[in-house]
Amino acid sequence: MVYIAIISLVLGVLCAQFLFSPEASQAVMSLSDYVLGFLMVSVGVSVGMNKLILRKLREYNLTILLIPAGIMIGSVAGGFLSALFLKIPLPVCVSVTSGLGWYSLSGVLVGDLAGAEAGAIAFLSNLLREIFSFLLIPFLVKHFNAFTAIAPAGATSEDTTLPMMIKYTSEDVVVISVLNGVICSAMVPLLINFFYQILT
Repeated sequence: MVYIAIISLVLGVLCAQFLFSPEASQAVMSLSDYVLGFLMVSVGVSVGMNKLILRKLREYNLTILLIPAGIMIGSVAGGFLSALFLKIPLPVCVSVTSGLGWYSLSGVLVGDLAGAEAGAIAFLSNLLREIFSFLLIPFLVKHFNAFTAIAPAGATSEDTTLPMMIKYTSEDVVVISVLNGVICSAMVPLLINFFYQILT
């Protein structure tokens, strides 16, 4: 999946530079809202199909929500810290880190709010978060505990990084990982829009 994303990005840049006219590029950009809608429907379908999530939610009570809450707080705090050290406006930094690893959605949302350059930053930084998650999950499981391995994955803990969770952790951690991914995925558009609007 990561390779497909990188190849798609490179192809998009090449098409915009050498094949598409400005009008064609604008027509492609106008499709972003429809793509966003499709992505959100996909999240809803994945939640509706996974009955185990609701059962485990009742079993663990609301304490299970501490993990996604901590991930969201940490990611947003990282955006504030990044703005102190990088020459990127605070609303963009916090919106980018609010993507929680969901690069395809955050790139579109941040691009719509702050322009193509900010959208590219959101796409690449959240893509890198997913890539580094593959490297960090085994390390965190070995040196800390299995639950901490969910944190770097963020919204991807229900899909692309889930095989790593299955390989290196237990069934209970995998279920919480899926639940975390569902919650974080649902919160991404809300967090990006909220922080961009209040910080602008």
